[in-house]
Amino acid sequence: MVYLFLADGFEIVEAMAPLDMLRRAGAEVQTVGLFGKKVKCSKNVEVTADITMDEVDMTNCEMIILPGGLPGAEHLRDSEEIGEIIDYAESNSLFIAAICAAPMVIGRRGVLRGKRATCFPGYEAELLGADCTGEGVVRDGKVITAKGAGRSIEFGLALVEALYGSAKAQEIKTKIQC
Repeated sequence: MVYLFLADGFEIVEAMAPLDMLRRAGAEVQTVGLFGKKVKCSKNVEVTADITMDEVDMTNCEMIILPGGLPGAEHLRDSEEIGEIIDYAESNSLFIAAICAAPMVIGRRGVLRGKRATCFPGYEAELLGADCTGEGVVRDGKVITAKGAGRSIEFGLALVEALYGSAKAQEIKTKIQC
């Protein structure tokens, strides 16, 4: 199971492109509404999450994904429940993925300490102890970070590669004409 967390103000392409890539690969992905099933992105598009926070079951989880966008990433950062999920994911060696401003959420929890990472320019100070590379997408072990909306498909393909290998990621890349 992959959980993709949505909070009001999320960047729609940073959530939907990785969701699409993972579902094309056959991943079971559920979107999770932080404050309820109806979630509005930063551009006022309303989406309906698959489940709410009280339905998350981390026992069968392989990966968590945090999209950026403001104030969505700030809502994720300020959520005690998201903090607990990040801690669980880290202590159980699950994949943790964040894009744009969202790497600050995991950075503030120390997840990036000693790791290579990237984020939207200006958030580097929030990535405590990280080697901020400025690259588009960075994978360091079980942590995958990306710079911003323009890297959303590349980010999604990196998530596919992490779960299913490079051949599957390349297959999807070819099919979508990337």
